[in-house]
Amino acid sequence: QLEADTAAVVEANGGTVVGSVNHPLSTTDFSSFLLQAQASGAKVIGLANAGGDTTNAIKQANSFGIVQGGQQLAALLGFITDVNALGLDVAQGLTLTTGFYWDRDDASREFAKRFSEKMNGQMPTMVHAGVYSAVAHYLKAVAEIDDDGGKAAVDQMKTMPINDFFATDGTIRADGRMVHDMYLVKVKSPDASTGPWDYYEILATIPGDQAFKPLADSTCSLVSK
Repeated sequence: QLEADTAAVVEANGGTVVGSVNHPLSTTDFSSFLLQAQASGAKVIGLANAGGDTTNAIKQANSFGIVQGGQQLAALLGFITDVNALGLDVAQGLTLTTGFYWDRDDASREFAKRFSEKMNGQMPTMVHAGVYSAVAHYLKAVAEIDDDGGKAAVDQMKTMPINDFFATDGTIRADGRMVHDMYLVKVKSPDASTGPWDYYEILATIPGDQAFKPLADSTCSLVSK
């Protein structure tokens, strides 16, 4: 699904998908797959995997000199903790999208500082920040209507914009999707980083109405006919 959605966006914006290859889950050897991608001549090699598969693929791509050879790696589901595990020497130049970066503004930095103090110095991923924001939004809705019933709380949540350290003017659609800005980031080189967890350069802000599948295309039973 991740591969299909990404290919659709690439083609809709005038790009061309020159090929694809699937690897076994949790493989330890990405060499044949990476060499196929390298030989394809693609400007960008998208990694539609996650977790250890992503970090291992990036490590092996680095050993093959793929980025040094002029191609770009894009993690379609990457996290700042992955970059931390890889180190900037290996991850530099990687692009990815994220819903949260701890060093984006004063509000994100304040939340990240409190998180880091409780997590032995680790900075929050977009999942950590998103879950905290979602729970806080639910509690605000419950307080507003003095009712913690599921439907009543969700109905109230949908009427309230989300403005916090995670999102600005976020909204919850009829299908339950929380629409908010996303960020295209590039991993810094070691020389460009000023300290621990200073990993991302924000290249662009993607407005929520462009970052998520339109409501008209939703397959959710709440809105589909």
